[in-house]
Amino acid sequence: MADALVQVRDVHKVYRRGAESIDVLKGLDLDVAEGEFLALMGPSGSGKTTLLNLLGGLDTPTRGHVLVAGEDLGRASRRQLARWRARHVGFVFQFYNLLPVLTAARNVELPLLLTGLSRAERAKHVATALELVGLTDRADHYPRELSGGQEQRVGIARAVVNDPTLLLCDEPTGDLDRDTAEEILDLLIGLNERYGKTIIMVTHDPLAAERARRVLHLDKGALVEAATA
Repeated sequence: MADALVQVRDVHKVYRRGAESIDVLKGLDLDVAEGEFLALMGPSGSGKTTLLNLLGGLDTPTRGHVLVAGEDLGRASRRQLARWRARHVGFVFQFYNLLPVLTAARNVELPLLLTGLSRAERAKHVATALELVGLTDRADHYPRELSGGQEQRVGIARAVVNDPTLLLCDEPTGDLDRDTAEEILDLLIGLNERYGKTIIMVTHDPLAAERARRVLHLDKGALVEAATA
């Protein structure tokens, strides 16, 4: 896929535990087009989150190449990766990872503190992100004052506030009831279809995976295509 936003080539990831070597990813290849919504499934320990971490520049491959938006992440320094993540990647987590001492608006603002934006510019970006997820009226609320679905919406607003190239979601509906999960999935689909966001979502939930355009399964460190919407 010549115009792929994400290109993974012959990637191996080996973790060492004492004298033991654990091969998590074994010669993995993957292309993700710009504007795609991809779901990754597989049993626990199959390497889904490891792959997500590699794509987000949180980890580097033992061997092989991970290219995102033209950047070979395996060759970048930690400082370069930190700057790259701040510009190109938004993360959405299962347990929201909001700071309880900060309001919704302040939580959303956090990624912007790594940029050179002024306070007024940051406030404008935060307001836009909260409006995008339908939480303008909750800007001054703390996480304890929000429902689980609202907390996840704040997490999504935080992930998109810097207009990232790639949105990486690790079990974004795993801690939500079905109705709330569907609302979150609708929001992700809207980001993909209306705003062209490229989304890679790890999930154990087949109903969630069905909402993606393409589904891949990780099996023993290799990817197998399961379905195309």
